[in-house]
Amino acid sequence: MKMFRARLTLIFIALIGASVLMAGLFMAQMLQQSYIDSLKTNMERELRIILSTMDWSHRGSEPELMKEFSERAARLKQFADARVTYIRGDGKVLADSDSNPAEMENHLHREEIEAAASSGKVGYAKRYSSTIGQNMLYVAIPVQMGDKTDGYLRLAMSLAEVEQSIRKVWYVLLGGLLAVFLLAGLISYRVAYGITRPIELITSVAQQITDMNYKYRVRLNKKDEIGQLGHAINRMADSLQLQMNRILEDENRLKSVLENMISGVMMIDREGKIVLLNRSAEDILGFSAQELLGKKFDQAKQQFEFTQLIQECIDVREHMRDEMIFYYPSERILEINLSPISDSSQEWTGLLIVLHDITAVRRLERMRSEFVANVSHELKTPIAAVKGFAETLLAGALNDKETARSFLQIIFDESERLNRLIGDILELSKIESKRIPLQFSPVHLETFVGHCVNVMRTEAAKKSIELDMQVPEDIYMEADEDRLRQILINLLSNGINYTPEGGKVKVKVEQLLGGTSEAADDKVRFTIADTGIGIPKKDLPRIFERFYRVDKARSRSSGGTGLGLSIVKHLVELHKGTIRVESEVGVGTKFEIDMPMIH
Repeated sequence: MKMFRARLTLIFIALIGASVLMAGLFMAQMLQQSYIDSLKTNMERELRIILSTMDWSHRGSEPELMKEFSERAARLKQFADARVTYIRGDGKVLADSDSNPAEMENHLHREEIEAAASSGKVGYAKRYSSTIGQNMLYVAIPVQMGDKTDGYLRLAMSLAEVEQSIRKVWYVLLGGLLAVFLLAGLISYRVAYGITRPIELITSVAQQITDMNYKYRVRLNKKDEIGQLGHAINRMADSLQLQMNRILEDENRLKSVLENMISGVMMIDREGKIVLLNRSAEDILGFSAQELLGKKFDQAKQQFEFTQLIQECIDVREHMRDEMIFYYPSERILEINLSPISDSSQEWTGLLIVLHDITAVRRLERMRSEFVANVSHELKTPIAAVKGFAETLLAGALNDKETARSFLQIIFDESERLNRLIGDILELSKIESKRIPLQFSPVHLETFVGHCVNVMRTEAAKKSIELDMQVPEDIYMEADEDRLRQILINLLSNGINYTPEGGKVKVKVEQLLGGTSEAADDKVRFTIADTGIGIPKKDLPRIFERFYRVDKARSRSSGGTGLGLSIVKHLVELHKGTIRVESEVGVGTKFEIDMPMIH
């Protein structure tokens, strides 16, 4: 902008200087011409006066005439202050006030003489005189003797005074021009600054807008075209800021959606390079975005089948879907959806890949299938027993009362077992679908645990098993009392069932203080330990699965359905608690349940 300001200043100075210079030249030329014209008029007047007051008739010889004319010329020079020359009609100089006529050449072809001869009036000429070494103005008039031109009378006057006057004019002109240049420079700079400064401000704001800084505005109070341009820049900045804010909001929304999507999203451009990868895709593929972005999909160290599927979709450019097992970073089943991307002109621009981790879905499907198979198997045994003994009775065993009574008792027991199994299945189904609303209320744990232990004392007494409880007197917690009772009775029942005669089952309750002073962080720990047969370590991770039994034959003989621990686990989770198990074969089993005191 400073260079533009300097150029604009120089242009103004040049224009003003050229204008003043042209005006000076014109004025000097006009002044010089005016002087010369005035001089011509005066000289013509003097010539006519001289011509009218002199006798031009020829008397005597030529030398006498030349002497007479020379004296006249000398006398006239004193009065007219000009060079006087007498020229004969053939161009011979008869007399001259400043030079010897005998030494002067013929003047017939001099410019002023030819002009006077041709016009018959006055002839003018301006030239350098080699005789006196000055610029001279020559004026000549013909001397008429009747109809014949007898000679010419010429006056010559030096132009030195005129040139001196013009020279003074030039000095004044040059001095004035210098002053005008200085004044023009100051005015031009001020004018250029006034023009370029708003443009400089506008340029600065435009540069800030280019650098995506939309807060800057042009501060101008002018109402001319530059002011209108500044207001237009401000309106453009407002519009760009509004649009960029919207774009940023949309971008942040899109980024937030992509980053928080459970499914992995990956985009490949038309050159086969990975250009987009969200956080879920990083977790699924086991590589960070920094490791994959900018690389071609076939150089990204991905599973061969996955790379082959991408290449196939690029070749056919149609939507594809497939399921694939990935082994890195962990084994999982992925649903892969590949969709070609096209622009507005339907030209292929890339590929969008969406990855869904369906490992849990497939596991649930497998568990559902196993559940159906287990239910069918569990129901088949009592139904087969009932059917077999009923057929035996119908075949004639009714006649033997002891046998019939024994068979009917078995049918009754299997029916009871079947009823318990169906009841547990329905109960577990309700718990898993969260169709059982929990009614939380304060529970005094000493009283509550005491009631639960008393319920199980009769069953424990049958096997001479000692029931022990350790519960502080002042512990309360918020819980669904019925569901909490179901948890404890299930665990106590298991402890009694799987503990040999003369063993011991212990219930312990303790308060776990949280890390802060708030009571909401406190927890209650229930510990149910027995001295039973124990559980092998290989079976511990699966004991909370439905229908899973460590010893299937012994479990059925104890009357268990295989769903008790699964129900316990779900009820604990509904109370936002956790359950753990520790066990050693031949030593015993210990269950620990941690639940928050306040919900």
